[in-house]
Amino acid sequence: MAPGLKFERQAVIDGYRFVAGVDEVGRGCLAGAVVAGAVILDLQKPMPKGLNDSKQLTAGQRETIAEKIRDRAVCYAVGEVDADEIDRINILQATKKAMRLAVEKLQPGADFLLVDALQLKEILLPQRGIIKGDSISASIAAASVIAKTYRDNLMREMHDIYPQYGFDSHVGYGTRSHKDALREHGACPLHRKTFHGVVPPTDLLFEL
Repeated sequence: MAPGLKFERQAVIDGYRFVAGVDEVGRGCLAGAVVAGAVILDLQKPMPKGLNDSKQLTAGQRETIAEKIRDRAVCYAVGEVDADEIDRINILQATKKAMRLAVEKLQPGADFLLVDALQLKEILLPQRGIIKGDSISASIAAASVIAKTYRDNLMREMHDIYPQYGFDSHVGYGTRSHKDALREHGACPLHRKTFHGVVPPTDLLFEL
């Protein structure tokens, strides 16, 4: 079943005008930024055909749908937190910060948030955290697609700088080929040094 607009319409009934879906991608990666998307859909326009959780779509489908979202949404934005800051403040806090950055960039600003799985106490806006929200809320699904396409393109650009890791294929996730490259070449500045498997335990202990 495709994500719907039940939560968005309920928020409108409750008196809110600009309802933003918020989601992140890259939380489980070994390298690269964690990226959040925030999208306020225009509820008067048809939803992009095939809109779904970004993980359920092919790369080509995501790009096509992302273009339609950018064309039809009231507004959208992305926020990102790089690997160094992820290591410094931890991935959960980095995820929340990326979400906050994305929400703060929205013009017009949101007056209600639908957030995938999390509560963002740092943001003083009415909000609702929805478990598996990217599968049931169209706004959250749209945010996941915007974030995923942005992050994947960013990691493909990084492949030109660090071609030995294969970022153009796995975009930073812990695939076998990525782990093999880490064993052969060690970590680069894009890697999250506090993540298991990125830096050998003895090296990490020495760095700390």
